[in-house]
Amino acid sequence: MKDILDKAKQWLSSTFDAETQKEINELIKNNSNDLADRFYKDMEFGTGGMRGVMGAGTNRINKYTLGRATQGLSNYLIENVKKTQLSVVIAYDCRHNSKKFAKVVADVLSANNIKVYLFEDLRATPELSFAVRYLKCDAGIVLTASHNPPEYNGYKVYWADGGQIVPPHDNGIINKVNALDFSEINFKANENLIEVIGKNVDDAFIQASVKNGSLSNTIDRKNLKIVFTSLHGTSIVSVPDTLGKAGYTDVHIVEEQRVPNGDFPTVKSPNPEEPEALEMATNLANKIGADIVIGTDPDCDRLGVAVRDLEGNMKLMNGNQTMVVMTDFLLRKWKEEGKINGKQFVGSTIVSTELVNDVAASYGVDTKVGLTGFKWIAKMVRDFPELDFIGGGEESFGYMVGDFVRDKDAVTATLLACEVAAYAKQNGSSFYQELLNIYVKNSFYKEHLISITKKGMDGAAEIQQMLSDMRNNPLTIIDGEKVESLCDYEASTKKNLITGKVTKIDLPKSNVLIYQTESGTRIAARPSGTEPKIKFYFSVNSSLNNTNNAETVEAELDSKIQRIIKEMNLN
Repeated sequence: MKDILDKAKQWLSSTFDAETQKEINELIKNNSNDLADRFYKDMEFGTGGMRGVMGAGTNRINKYTLGRATQGLSNYLIENVKKTQLSVVIAYDCRHNSKKFAKVVADVLSANNIKVYLFEDLRATPELSFAVRYLKCDAGIVLTASHNPPEYNGYKVYWADGGQIVPPHDNGIINKVNALDFSEINFKANENLIEVIGKNVDDAFIQASVKNGSLSNTIDRKNLKIVFTSLHGTSIVSVPDTLGKAGYTDVHIVEEQRVPNGDFPTVKSPNPEEPEALEMATNLANKIGADIVIGTDPDCDRLGVAVRDLEGNMKLMNGNQTMVVMTDFLLRKWKEEGKINGKQFVGSTIVSTELVNDVAASYGVDTKVGLTGFKWIAKMVRDFPELDFIGGGEESFGYMVGDFVRDKDAVTATLLACEVAAYAKQNGSSFYQELLNIYVKNSFYKEHLISITKKGMDGAAEIQQMLSDMRNNPLTIIDGEKVESLCDYEASTKKNLITGKVTKIDLPKSNVLIYQTESGTRIAARPSGTEPKIKFYFSVNSSLNNTNNAETVEAELDSKIQRIIKEMNLN
């Protein structure tokens, strides 16, 4: 505790403003338990950048942790990108302090003689990714905490290719940041180097979204009834315009959730993965007889999709299901246009459904699988310039259409989901029916995610212990099935637990474990890169010979998952 107190007292120096000193003084004076959590570690980059609770302290998002990150980025750019005039574009979302933090970041960059393009108001994260390449910038930054609770904010860094930073740049920037003292941050802005941007980039982004997200000129878009909710986030700026420009006229917005608001007052969590978050939208859909519901998270990179099932009830798709259907339709489009020639690929991640691999293979297209996080899919695009990237996604409700955006993009993916629904409707089918057809053709895959929250220093240690136990005392039987392999991405090994054979995994190291049985049942475990959680991913599958049997097979697979959860004492 003495080390934490000493670290906290450093924030009482003249390096920090009076407001920050007062906040820290109060915590010390009151002997607050919160002090340890604020100072036991430094805020660090994870799979989604730097994200945390706002407040004073090294383990909080504030002017100084953001300033230090930006000073480190500035130093890295100056040292590694040899240009007369470096440039960075900055966007921010609807969260509390996002606009203020964006200006702090702009000030530090400009103080280091770096040209800054600063969006005039909140914008979607995928537009930031697009803007990096559109404006020919050397990097991009977005201030967002995605779907985290209201007390969070965050900071994501993008490289010149429009993708989030990956090796070697991520470690290079982190090393620069860690080498800095807070007193070395240059906050003295050069306002002449800060240019406010808006409509011109918006128009180019929406035009590109319509071009990439459209499936066919023959789709009857006026006959699809859509309910859309921005969940108080940034997507209200771009999604309605994109749908309108594509030709969708029957769009109904959830008015109670239209206005951006960092408190997210109508939902427990602004996360479209949660059925509760889309409840107002699905209620509206039932009232007006809509075909499809789409909701996006605060920074508009994830989307939740609900569609009518065979009985006409609204059913929330999970990220794997949406990803599979959209990938299938993109592949179908490419095939119809005669563009598949063996030089294409789709992208996925190690915790996403393997069904997408089967779907792509049925079209003669390769699936490249990377670590969790869209930065790895963006890296695939960069690593294989000789190949065409068709699309890619991950289980966490994210999708990327083509490579004009190098991150998950709920703007273009929203349009694509509506294209699928409209095309299916005019051909006597539906979005859900198309999913069932894919199951019949391949197998019925059912996935489930459990997230267990473990907050603070003790929680972090508990998460590490859970993973250590799974690593050192591996499961050998899962629901009566013999475990065939254990992939340990931290050790970069795949071990056959039946034969003992060990092979190397050629991916960057990551604290992820994946068990697979002889029958194809999979369990993955990993700590969240952005929240104090450990995540368990379950995947089971079975054959489906007829769509009429879908409900029975799904119930059997659901029961199987619940048995596994009970077996692992996770319920």
